[in-house]
Amino acid sequence: MSDRARTVLAGLDTIRPGLEDLYKDLHAHPELGLREHRTAGKVSEALRGAGYEVVEGIGGTGVVGVLANGDGPVVLARADMDALPVRERTGLPYASTATVTGEDGSEQPVMHACGHDVHMAALIGGARLMAESRDAWRGTFVALFQPSEERGDGADAMIADGLTSRVPRPDVVLAQHVLALPAGYVGTRPGPFLSAADSLRVTVHGRGGHGSMPQAAVDPVVMAAMIVVRLQTIVSRELAATTPAVVSVGSIHAGTGPNVIPDSAVIQLNVRTYDDATRAQVLGAIERIVLAECQASGSPEAPLIEQIASFPPTVNDEAVTARVADAFAAHFGDDAHTVELQTASEDLSLIPDAFGVPFTYWGIGGIDPELYAEAVRNGTVARDVPVNHSPFFAPVLQPTLDTGVSALTVAALAWLGV
Repeated sequence: MSDRARTVLAGLDTIRPGLEDLYKDLHAHPELGLREHRTAGKVSEALRGAGYEVVEGIGGTGVVGVLANGDGPVVLARADMDALPVRERTGLPYASTATVTGEDGSEQPVMHACGHDVHMAALIGGARLMAESRDAWRGTFVALFQPSEERGDGADAMIADGLTSRVPRPDVVLAQHVLALPAGYVGTRPGPFLSAADSLRVTVHGRGGHGSMPQAAVDPVVMAAMIVVRLQTIVSRELAATTPAVVSVGSIHAGTGPNVIPDSAVIQLNVRTYDDATRAQVLGAIERIVLAECQASGSPEAPLIEQIASFPPTVNDEAVTARVADAFAAHFGDDAHTVELQTASEDLSLIPDAFGVPFTYWGIGGIDPELYAEAVRNGTVARDVPVNHSPFFAPVLQPTLDTGVSALTVAALAWLGV
């Protein structure tokens, strides 16, 4: 561990109790994307209390804290704030019981099922430590709290609201995500880390009729079923075995009764790829298959293929990642690793791209190490270790939080010298 990191992190024991309380509060009061009003208030209060200049309401609910500490580089660290429409089943004493009214008027449960509460608490902890140890570093530390990562529109909202002109231009952007790996684990990866994601809605058209007389109709249910089956051949038969990609159909809706052939069917699917060429190939194959199956079925109308969400790939800068990896190796020792390629997706990269600066994004573990080790021994990791977005996903409080605070601080100090 460097002397500067040791000096800054010396305050962790003092702030830990309050930071754990803040984490529990954030976990118990989750908010969906672009509704993070209470959360943004808590974040702003904590940053102001640490002496940061705070800019609120960027992109609706985004918050940025700026701590200028003399001449030197500008480091921006980002955490996401939003939760998910999931009913929590962790059994934690601080579990969420929050609900909201959805866009369709129904009541929806809300849970921090992806660890954004960890990300926020860790960044607030790092921000406090940097503020309390100004003699150990020089430059500017920027703590950015982004709304609506899960929907993929939060970074865009902040950028559209003038982010790049409202805060100092960073030299580097840093971010982290808690993963279903043993707590205490820290993993970097140069180059591609998270996939691009494209969500599509496909509407195929038939000709409705009586279920007893299919010869007088064009059945869109059969059409949709054939499309779903054929889509599964894209990855297995059109891509090289060494090219990672995922095509998943998550929703099919058609008809209202068992004896009525409907006029149309709607398929919703998700695509994950890691480079532009593969993305274009997979999306092109989807369009080709949909058009061909509709033509083969005698569809009376061309299908409608709509993109309903899109995330860019997360591709870490090689030099920035190497610098952070070296700092992690010096601080965390054997707990510093190279993390595997992940199929999840993020909109983080839009922020450094808007500033025109490099970035790196790493993972930290959040699972009880003993539970994880036992699952490995039993060959049951996929079954017994809850993953992000699961109603059972509950990062152990420690050492997850300490690791997150330390990782952000150590990474920032790799730039902020004296």
